[in-house]
Amino acid sequence: MHDSLETQTPRPDAAGVLPATAGGYVAPQPAVEFRNIDIAYGKFVAVRNFSLAIRKGSFVTLLGPSGCGKTTILRSIAGLVDISAGQISIGGRRVDDVPIYKRNIGLVFQSYALFPHKNVFDNVAFGLKYRNVPKAEIARRVGKALEMVRLPGSEKKLPSQLSGGQQQRIALARAIVFEPEVLLLDEPLSALDANMREEMRVEIKKIQKETGITAIFVTHDQEEALSMSDQIVVMNAGTMEQIGTPEEVYDTPATAFVADFLGKANMLPGVVTAMDGSRATITLPAGQVVTAVSPKVLGAGSRITVVVRPQKMTVGAALPVNRLAGRVISTSYLGGNAIYEVDVGGGMIIRANTQIEGRLAREGDAIDVGFDPAGCVLLDENGLRVA
Repeated sequence: MHDSLETQTPRPDAAGVLPATAGGYVAPQPAVEFRNIDIAYGKFVAVRNFSLAIRKGSFVTLLGPSGCGKTTILRSIAGLVDISAGQISIGGRRVDDVPIYKRNIGLVFQSYALFPHKNVFDNVAFGLKYRNVPKAEIARRVGKALEMVRLPGSEKKLPSQLSGGQQQRIALARAIVFEPEVLLLDEPLSALDANMREEMRVEIKKIQKETGITAIFVTHDQEEALSMSDQIVVMNAGTMEQIGTPEEVYDTPATAFVADFLGKANMLPGVVTAMDGSRATITLPAGQVVTAVSPKVLGAGSRITVVVRPQKMTVGAALPVNRLAGRVISTSYLGGNAIYEVDVGGGMIIRANTQIEGRLAREGDAIDVGFDPAGCVLLDENGLRVA
């Protein structure tokens, strides 16, 4: 039996970089590559030693709180920010010293940045005219771009005659009309209402797949990142905390920061008191004892944090293991589901997102919460995942 493609193809390292050669395999040229870049403003270092290789045709999201460096990195690809060290390549060509108009990238900003006095056609065609594309070809490409963003026939309208969602579609059409190598999206959905944001997520992802363009998306919205990305790069204080698929960064956070930022996990501090095979027995602050599957043997007395996502918490009387008795301090009703915040003592508030079965629990009700020993992640005393 032949080896699968997965076993033949090397996996990327922690920075998302594939080895150049491994067992005769030659890694494909990344669409975008950062090598050890620093970005500093005087003595303040906004981005430190950042390395990342992005494969062609993928949708990668830079996710993190305000001030973490994600937008600075995006702007450095475009040439809007100068790097202090390292290098940036697009399609194998170093571009950190190349002017923005020679980098062949498309930009979509948080503000639509449309020319208010120009109609839709002229807004979309602006970059093509700047590149001296023939008129007939401009008309063909603009028409195709407007079809892709589902706004055909809008060529003569002014931006003021369009809704916010329609203006963002025009900004997207303007960015893709000249068929750039890379599409950069800087929090493009933040100015839209909730329904329009959800619709535009689907549209952007659909267009990206149809065109095969490499897209780099910046957001602080965890839901956007999880629903749209092939890979998520979680940023914190100018450095990369973790890179992986949405499932990897959500289900197996590499650090305490990722666990807390991406989905507000339950963080249960404790001390290891025993190991039985792969199961660790852990005593929590109020004396409760829980068990958790550990990928390695932990010594007695090791300080550990048990990380459990709210969706992994079970509520009710029929909990087989890891039962924590508590009292509801708040209830959020979500239709078929509810989010309970439960005080289980020792200063620990458990958040459980669970399907409603029977009566909805209310503030003050006694309730048991628990989790499967295999449904959690363990962090060591330095906040790093036990692996």
